[in-house]
Amino acid sequence: MLEDVADRERDLTAPGSGPTAEELLSRVGAGDREAFGELYDQTAARVFGLVRRLVVDPAQAEEVTQDVYLEIWQTAPRYDASRGSAIAWLFTLAHRRSVDRIRASQAARDRDLRIGARDLDVPVDTVAEAAEIRVEHERVIGALGGLSELQRECVSLAYYGGLTQSEIADRLEVPLGTVKTRLRDGMIRLRTALGVTT
Repeated sequence: MLEDVADRERDLTAPGSGPTAEELLSRVGAGDREAFGELYDQTAARVFGLVRRLVVDPAQAEEVTQDVYLEIWQTAPRYDASRGSAIAWLFTLAHRRSVDRIRASQAARDRDLRIGARDLDVPVDTVAEAAEIRVEHERVIGALGGLSELQRECVSLAYYGGLTQSEIADRLEVPLGTVKTRLRDGMIRLRTALGVTT
């Protein structure tokens, strides 16, 4: 592949073939439209070939190539010949634009799949769901039966009554620390009884 690039560079800079890509790019950087046309004529087939290999869809490859030449027109003043040949710079722009398009296409596909999955109506087996809820409810009631009366009272007020620890302490007329201890110990016993791991 690198040999192909070197051959292409020799073709673009061969004597008698007109201005080199570097010369044209320098003129494009100064706003020379004719030089841009010449540069396009010299390099478009190669740039499109690279883009086409990366962005498989021909229509998208054409769009990416157009974007590459727009970027060349806009950024030509920043081209630095000491950092590499003009064709290597063009290929770098083409490669970056191609990768950007591939990533954007993949992101769009992923987004469409997520939206499609979200909007997909999944049939729900309400009988099985109700049975599962009933079984879980019975397991919780059984586990609550394994708590001391004081622990069960605090847990019930917190989870079924929706009271805060301070409200439970006020209602039961016990210190807040006592409520916290009863809740902590009760929750530990419930986790053990229900087989919940943290």
